[in-house]
Amino acid sequence: GPRTPSPGDARARLARSFFFLPPSERRMKETSDDEAREAEDEVAELEEPEEGFSDPEDFVDDISDEELLGDTLKDQPQEADGIDSVIVVDNVPQVGPDRLEKLRNVIQKIFSKFGKITNEFYPDSDGKTKGYIFLEYSSPACAVDAVKNADGYKLDKQHTFRVNLFTDFDKYMTISDDWEIPPKQPFKDFGNLRYWLEDPDCRDQCSIIYESGDRTAILWNDIKEPVVIEERARWTETYVRWSPKGTYLATFHQRGIALWGGEKFKQIQRFSHQGVQLIDFSPCERYMVSFSPLMDTKDDPQAIIIWDALTGQKKRGFHCESSAHWPIFKWSHDGRFFARMTQDTLSIYETPSMGLLDKKSLKISGIKDFSWSPGDNVISFWVPEDKDIPARVTLMQFPTRQEIRVRNLFNVVDCKLHWQKNGDYLCVKVDRTLKGIMGLVTNFEIFRMREKQVPVDVVEMKEGIIAFAWEPNGSKFAVLHGETPRISVSFYHVKNNGKIELIKVFDKQQANSIFWSPQGQFVALAGLRSMNGALAFYDTSDCTLMNVAEHYMASDVEWDPTGRYVVTSVSWWSHKVDNAYWMWTFQGRLLQKNTKDRFCQLLWRPRPASLLSQDQLKQIKKDYKKYSKIFEQKDRLSQSKASKELVDKRRKMMEEFHKYREKTSQNYAEQKPQRLELRGGVDTDELDSNVDDWEEETVEFFVTEEIIPVGDQE
Repeated sequence: GPRTPSPGDARARLARSFFFLPPSERRMKETSDDEAREAEDEVAELEEPEEGFSDPEDFVDDISDEELLGDTLKDQPQEADGIDSVIVVDNVPQVGPDRLEKLRNVIQKIFSKFGKITNEFYPDSDGKTKGYIFLEYSSPACAVDAVKNADGYKLDKQHTFRVNLFTDFDKYMTISDDWEIPPKQPFKDFGNLRYWLEDPDCRDQCSIIYESGDRTAILWNDIKEPVVIEERARWTETYVRWSPKGTYLATFHQRGIALWGGEKFKQIQRFSHQGVQLIDFSPCERYMVSFSPLMDTKDDPQAIIIWDALTGQKKRGFHCESSAHWPIFKWSHDGRFFARMTQDTLSIYETPSMGLLDKKSLKISGIKDFSWSPGDNVISFWVPEDKDIPARVTLMQFPTRQEIRVRNLFNVVDCKLHWQKNGDYLCVKVDRTLKGIMGLVTNFEIFRMREKQVPVDVVEMKEGIIAFAWEPNGSKFAVLHGETPRISVSFYHVKNNGKIELIKVFDKQQANSIFWSPQGQFVALAGLRSMNGALAFYDTSDCTLMNVAEHYMASDVEWDPTGRYVVTSVSWWSHKVDNAYWMWTFQGRLLQKNTKDRFCQLLWRPRPASLLSQDQLKQIKKDYKKYSKIFEQKDRLSQSKASKELVDKRRKMMEEFHKYREKTSQNYAEQKPQRLELRGGVDTDELDSNVDDWEEETVEFFVTEEIIPVGDQE
């Protein structure tokens, strides 16, 4: 039943309400109450005295504190106020008073980037900090951001931060001893992200942008004509980019980047970066780097952001004043490290902490350029001459920072670093000035990376260099040299004994670019833009010219990932007429001319590296003749539409026959008990199964013979 209030309840509540009043109202109330009491005293003298001021026994107090003092109680301080904004940082170095201020500065520098820190507490014992600290932010959102981004931060080799919200401790302390089945999370099915690799005809995919960027399409590359898989209007606002292994398609938007994939190209992830202009991926596809010139300050670096491609989480932001030499960050081949060059400094960062390797950058006075090896965690960089100190190229191993080779160079004007795709060789193109010789002299310094002490061989060139390119899977390289109209191409081979052999020189070339097939051996030379699109296709195994052709005003050349086809195109971005892309075989035979209104860009979808070993690949090449007849038959059938219809019809008939045969076999198996019953338990399904149990029995029949004459009887 209802509580019977004590006599003083009502007065106590009134008193409580009085003390919650503001001072000015309280003074007014005190004055009015005094006047009221004087009036009551005068009346009391005239009236008979009452028994008391207590509430009657049957009085029910049905007005709650919330109704009476709702506005006041709403602002009442709570014991837990502010703890949503508090984080606990564990694995902090334990220091004494002499180093405490330095530790505070380091913590402030790391954690203030997530928001304003309003309070901090460093528990200590016996004159040293305890190894964990409490930080309070101005808002809970800042605390959540700090937990997301700083948990796992590697301060040094001994200290990796573990960061939690203070409120999480209640959650962890109240965990039940009995295991509870966690609620099922909805599964996001993006489809098979590698489905295109399972195409039975081994076709490749490519993306095209046309109508001056308004339409984007994904196509199967079919030998007869392209087959559209997906086509969308305004899919991207500028251009598109495939990830290194072909898993994702990235599209650009004013508000950020979107990643798409699977059979239906569903949106897999998005990254909010206002005004984004450029992106890059780590080779392992785990991280994406985006650049935007907007909203960048040194206090809040946002020009370059590194993202986790799987979760969409922002890993770290960096300041950047110019994107002239994109990518700003260069990745190691395995995605473990990424590096950036600034004035006299080379900074190496490690994943997943995104912190500086060993907490310090390399001070390299005058560093001009650097590049990672595509096969090892080795960086090559070069430094120009400084007074009496010669220029030098250095190879440095990471994470040990060991110098594995230093090459001194003299009279250097410029250097360019060219790695072979597997990291077996490094070519340093060195431009020099020599006394008594007008102009520049160029040498190629070839570093043989797989040999002890990394020996270096030199190729001297007497003419100006237009282009240089390594064979992707091999030890050959091609050089375009000379001046228009006397341009030549030279093919060289780095032999196992270290000697560099000039294989062949072809004169009178109309070319300014070299495009090797991804599989090596075949190469296309192109005279792009100003050279009117002249093309030449070479086989370097015997150095023969396979074909000469032309795609007038061609601006781009793209090999497909398998090296079977090559595309030349005239982009609307560089030339406003004749926009189209043409498909050629690796031998230079024209297959298709595809004209698209204001065609802009074609990009082949990359393929991940093969899972087969080198021995398995060699065996496949050795057994190629076994498969060639099947491939040739498929090619012949695919050459005409009628043949394709006939093949489809035969395939359908064969499928129907297999279904009928399977159904009949199933019925036959189901009827076996009936056969056994009819045949007295003898299994006759396999006639030869019980030959040994047979008994031979001869049965004779007596036949009566009757002769019936045929013909006319007299």
